[in-house]
Amino acid sequence: MALVEAKELTKNYIAGEITVAAIRGMNFSISPASFVSFIGPSGSGKTTLLNMIGCLESPTAGVLTVAGQDVSRMNSRESAKFRGTHIGFIFQDFNLIPVLTVFENIEYPLLMVQNWPMQERKQRVEQLLAAVGMHDQGYKYPHQISGGQKQRVAVARALVTRAELVLADEPTANLDRETALHIIALMKAMRDEFGTTFIFSTHDPKIVSNAETVFTLEDGLLVASDTVGGFHG
Repeated sequence: MALVEAKELTKNYIAGEITVAAIRGMNFSISPASFVSFIGPSGSGKTTLLNMIGCLESPTAGVLTVAGQDVSRMNSRESAKFRGTHIGFIFQDFNLIPVLTVFENIEYPLLMVQNWPMQERKQRVEQLLAAVGMHDQGYKYPHQISGGQKQRVAVARALVTRAELVLADEPTANLDRETALHIIALMKAMRDEFGTTFIFSTHDPKIVSNAETVFTLEDGLLVASDTVGGFHG
């Protein structure tokens, strides 16, 4: 069973009297525990597509199923609850909260969405800190760690709720080549350990070359789908 499936997925934006077709009748499926990239030029629809998969925007038409649920017609409250349970996010600018420590940044989704008991939260955060190689950095604040370390924290935060799906929008854009390769390897290791599916919107050839499936978008259309496979460090 697919983790993500789109059938005739369409997204239009209205600007005055003009209708802009951002996503036009797209069909695809993504398996559990996979490593997938959406690529294409700016304006091709990558971010819009990620926003719909992440339940941040609703389709204009078509059906979008995520983790066995039709998310196409969810209201804002249902979408927020679904995101908090099933989906993690990683951003190119890290989006860490500056006044919280590394530990507290990772813990934050457990407090805000799932309200885990304190001891369970502590165990889960410590597990993720160890998994991303930051077990001795939990007390630090975001301004005290490097860009690569910030992205490690972001990966841990995305996984802390045991999300089946992590959406990553240009996650290596602000990292140097060596650090980016380490982060890509880390995300693959997290996929292997936790069975999480990672979906990327990216221009980075390092991510694309490590994806198992690459979907190419152009003008809101899915113009190519290639199965690649294999990690290239």
